[in-house]
Amino acid sequence: MEGGILESPDTTLDGSDDEIALQGFCSPKKLPHRCLGLALMCLLGIGSFFCFDSPGALQDNFKVDLHMSTSQFVLLYSIYSWPNVILCFVGGFLLDSVFGIRLGTVVYMALTLVGQIIFATGAMVNTFWVMMLGRFIFGIGSESLAVAQNNYAVLWFKGKEVNMVFGLQLSFARVGSTVNFLVMEPLYNYVSQYYKGPKCIGIVLFIATLTCVGSMICACILGIMDKRAERLLRRGEGQEPKVVNLTDVKYFKPIFWLITIIAVAYYIAIYPFIALGKVFFERKYAMDPSSANTVNSLLYFISTVACPILGCIVDRSGKHVFWVFISIVATTVAHGLFAFTYVNPYVCMILMGLSYSMLASSLWPLISLVIPEYQLGTAFGIAQAVQNLGLAIVSILAGIIVDRGGYFMLEIFFLGWLWIALITAIAMWVLDVATNGGYLNMTPGQKEQYEKSESLERERLLGPESTSDLSTDDLLPSPSDICIRNRIGDMIPPNMKVPIHRPLR
Repeated sequence: MEGGILESPDTTLDGSDDEIALQGFCSPKKLPHRCLGLALMCLLGIGSFFCFDSPGALQDNFKVDLHMSTSQFVLLYSIYSWPNVILCFVGGFLLDSVFGIRLGTVVYMALTLVGQIIFATGAMVNTFWVMMLGRFIFGIGSESLAVAQNNYAVLWFKGKEVNMVFGLQLSFARVGSTVNFLVMEPLYNYVSQYYKGPKCIGIVLFIATLTCVGSMICACILGIMDKRAERLLRRGEGQEPKVVNLTDVKYFKPIFWLITIIAVAYYIAIYPFIALGKVFFERKYAMDPSSANTVNSLLYFISTVACPILGCIVDRSGKHVFWVFISIVATTVAHGLFAFTYVNPYVCMILMGLSYSMLASSLWPLISLVIPEYQLGTAFGIAQAVQNLGLAIVSILAGIIVDRGGYFMLEIFFLGWLWIALITAIAMWVLDVATNGGYLNMTPGQKEQYEKSESLERERLLGPESTSDLSTDDLLPSPSDICIRNRIGDMIPPNMKVPIHRPLR
C-alpha cells in the first residue's frame, strides 16, 4: 500500500528499537542523559571565554615581546566587539533559518577555533594585522556560539529548569575566565625558559587553543546526542515547518524590546565598571594593586557559585519580572554606596555580585517565554547585538568621563543607566499584566493552571459541536493562544492548522 508505514518491516523494527532505547539508561528522558547534555552545553563556552581573556592575562608580556603599544593592545578587544553589533544578529538568524542548532553550533565553534589559531599564528610571526584578523574571526564565532548555547538550553530544558541552566552556563563561562587569569602567567613563565619574544607568546596562545579544541569536541558530541534525541522523542513530528524571515522582527512583542533595553542598561553598569574598577579601588580606598584586583574580581567569583543556585530559586518560585526588579534595585544600592559612602568595598561588591547573578538567571530566560522557539536564535542574536553596541560605545564614554570628571561622575553615570533599567522593568511588569495577565510573573503552579485553562478553551472551540457555526477567522489562533504558543505546543490538538507566520502580540 502506498505510504503504508506500518507495513514496512524495517520501519516496525526501527520503531521497536526506538521504544527500547527510550526505556534504556541512555534514554533522552532519563536524568543521566540530560545531565551529560547539560555538561556539554556548559563546556561549549569554556574555550571561547578562556581564549578571549588570554591577552588581558598577559598584557605586559604582549607589550614587551611584541613591541605593542597600549592603543594597539586595546584594538585586540575592540575588533572583537564592534563587528558583533551586526554579525551577532546575523549569526542568530542563520542559526534559525539556515544551519539549524546542531550544524550552527559546530560552525560557530569552528570559527572560534580558526580565529584563535590565526591569532596565535600572528603573534608567533609578530604580524599585527594577522592577529587582528584572528580576533575578528574569533569574535564572530564566539558571540554567535553564545546564541547557540542559549538555544540548546531552551530546547533541552524548556520549563522548570531553564533558569538554572542559564545560570549554570554563565557560571562555567566565568570559570573559563577565572582559570585563564590563574594559569596563563605561570604557563608563560614555563614556556619562556625555552623560547623568547614572539615565539613564546605564540606557543602560549597555541596551548590556550587546546581549550577551543575541547569545546569543539563537546559541540560535535552534543550534536550527535541531540540528533538521536530528536529521533527518539519524535521532536517536531507532525508539525508544519516554520520559516524564519528577517521581517518577523517587526512582529516581536514589545516586552522583548523592553528586555533588550534592560540587558543593555543594566550591563553598562557592570562590565565597564569592572574594566575600570582596579584604579577606582586604588584611588578611593587606598588599596594596593593586588588587593584592588582581588575585590574587583569578586563579582565574577561570586557569580561562578551563585548563578546556578539563584537559577534554581527562580525555577522554583517563578516571578521572573519580580527578581529582575529586585536585582536592579540591589545593584543601584551597591553603586550608590560606592558613589556616596566609604562602606567596605567588599560589602558593595558582594551585593553587586549576588544581584548580577540573580539578574542573569532571571532576565535572559524571559526571551524564551515571549518569542517562539523557532525564532529564538534571531531574538538572542538581536539582544546580544544591541548589548554589544551599547557596551562598545559606553566603554569609550566611561574612559572619557574618568579623564574629565573622575570616578564620582562615572558612578553617577552608572546610576543613571540603572534608573533607566529600573523604569523599563516597571514598564515591562505593567505591560505583562495588561497583555498577558501577568504570565511572566506567575509561579510555576499558576503558569500550569493558566496554560491548562487556555488549552482546554482552545480544544472546546475546536470541537465538532463548537465549530459548525464559526467562520474561518474564528478558527484562527486567538490572542491568548498566540501568547502561550511556545509553551503549550504539546497540548495543541494535532488536527489544528495554524499559519506559518503568525502575528506576535
